[in-house]
Amino acid sequence: MCTPMSYAGSAPATGCSLRLGVPALTVCRSHQRAAIIRNEHAQNADLPRKYSKREKKPFPIPVLELRRRAKERMKAAQGKPKQPLPPPKNGMLVRRLIPVAYKVYNARILLINNLRKLMKVVPVKGCKYCSEIHVGSVGHPFRTCRGMMAAQRRGEHDWGSTLVEAVFLPVEAYHLEDRLGKRIPHEQRFAVPRIPALVELCIQAGVDLPEYPTKRRRKPIIKIGRNEFVDADEDDLPEAEPDRFEQTLLEELHFDEVIAPSTPEETAALAEETIEAWETVRDGALKLMKGYAVRVCGYCPEVHVGPTGHKARNCGAFKHQQRNGQHGWQAAVLDDLIPPRYVWHMPESGEELQRELKTFYGQAPAVVEMCIQGGAKVPEKYKCTMRLDIGIPSSLKEAEMVI
Repeated sequence: MCTPMSYAGSAPATGCSLRLGVPALTVCRSHQRAAIIRNEHAQNADLPRKYSKREKKPFPIPVLELRRRAKERMKAAQGKPKQPLPPPKNGMLVRRLIPVAYKVYNARILLINNLRKLMKVVPVKGCKYCSEIHVGSVGHPFRTCRGMMAAQRRGEHDWGSTLVEAVFLPVEAYHLEDRLGKRIPHEQRFAVPRIPALVELCIQAGVDLPEYPTKRRRKPIIKIGRNEFVDADEDDLPEAEPDRFEQTLLEELHFDEVIAPSTPEETAALAEETIEAWETVRDGALKLMKGYAVRVCGYCPEVHVGPTGHKARNCGAFKHQQRNGQHGWQAAVLDDLIPPRYVWHMPESGEELQRELKTFYGQAPAVVEMCIQGGAKVPEKYKCTMRLDIGIPSSLKEAEMVI
């Protein structure tokens, strides 16, 4: 402990050095401070929780917090003139997100094409009775099958070949010709086309696809009621000029056009490009979701891109009879739009997985695991669930000795 401040002429305290002639605070012995290394990613983390079919998904933001924010907005708006609606609520596009939409759309096409090439050199197995997949030449031995006749097989999987749709899950949504138009009724659920939800999000954010037309407004809408509006007259506007944000769109390769990489170097380069496309898709989609509303059913995986969900009564989740098949719409998160699809991570030693050592193995998204086995570097954000720093015992006897 340090003594109080001393002045010149007084007896110096033991263990502290003083400078004579000027008042000074006692200087204590310098203590060595341990270096603290901080990392935004945890060393080891559990996978996202899997909710039961009888459970409703939690809201991304609690209801009480939403109510508190609404009260604060109403209190701040009292006595002030009503502000015009910002885009995209006024029907206009968010200009800064148009390049992001094109980038996400092209990255999605590039990701699908690269996965088809990569699957020719990195084997992916799929169970014939359930939706589980495994990245490797031989399927994992864990008895987690819940498909048909699973009890007769004691939960063991029956592995076979699979497609790219099992790795990069195609989440579909209804295509809206007018994002602010009326909600899709139950009677028109088969008349409205369904497309990948990520593509629909890019279209609403500014990507123009001739096969999926959508209404583009050049003037903000005019509100005439709480839920009613009319379009502004655009006859006085000049002809629309070509959009300066428009970019060339990629196209998916046909199966006969997919060529596998011939050398390990080409495979590693393809894997690095694929994982970059995966990160671009997820990061860009998260930016778009902050500007454009995406809804998900709290009971089933149904996704709707738009300010309000559709009215189709096609929910078949738990107790759907009590809701007459209607969806319980709530704000979606990134994993609802782009499911990561976790699979078991193969050790670097190349040994096959053992059923008794299941707790020592980690998991990673299927796309990431494919790229890692193809030669790409492990991204920092996925190391916490892959358990790379955990030693894997060589036998069950050695595992029982672990405290």
